[in-house]
Amino acid sequence: MVETPSNFPPQYNIAPTDQAGVIWKGEDSRWHYEVMRWGLIPRWWSRPIKGMAPMHNARAEEVDTKPAFRDAFKRTRCLVPASGFFEWTGDRKARKPHFSSSTDNQPLKFAGLYDRWKNRETGEVISSFTIIVTDANPFMGEIHDRMPVILAEENWDARLDAPRKDLLVPASDAELQRWRVTEKMNASTYKEADSVEPVPE
Repeated sequence: MVETPSNFPPQYNIAPTDQAGVIWKGEDSRWHYEVMRWGLIPRWWSRPIKGMAPMHNARAEEVDTKPAFRDAFKRTRCLVPASGFFEWTGDRKARKPHFSSSTDNQPLKFAGLYDRWKNRETGEVISSFTIIVTDANPFMGEIHDRMPVILAEENWDARLDAPRKDLLVPASDAELQRWRVTEKMNASTYKEADSVEPVPE
């Protein structure tokens, strides 16, 4: 098992372009933990990254065919550990955030892809990742039609070792729990610890 840095602070509301930790497997078959930018930048990207289309999620059904993701799907897969994830209901003027986590309160491992892009003008290398999403299971379908691909422990190594599209399926309803959280979460800049605490429905 990989060890995470002891001085890495907890993060309660990670938004696209923020930094977050991912796990990838090296040629030595060891797991490596690395902090990367959320929002994939393919290594072949040749234009400025400012203003590029969001690539923080990759749809499971097209990861092996869409140009933005297919190369990473073949060679640079990763796991994205998280205590849970947020989803919203309601219209834009009255959005209600919800937090979902595992029923045993253990960290989840999302299926992801990563890549390393080099700025041709400055030489800067940016490591970035995306989270693979799939159709929602019935439990998540109550509030949204998509959900992250959550991998069972017995599939972690298999996912890192090969481009297994058959593993990119919804988790079972029994694995997840959910509750409403503060509407302060409607602002991506809100990063406080109470962002995951339950509030009355």
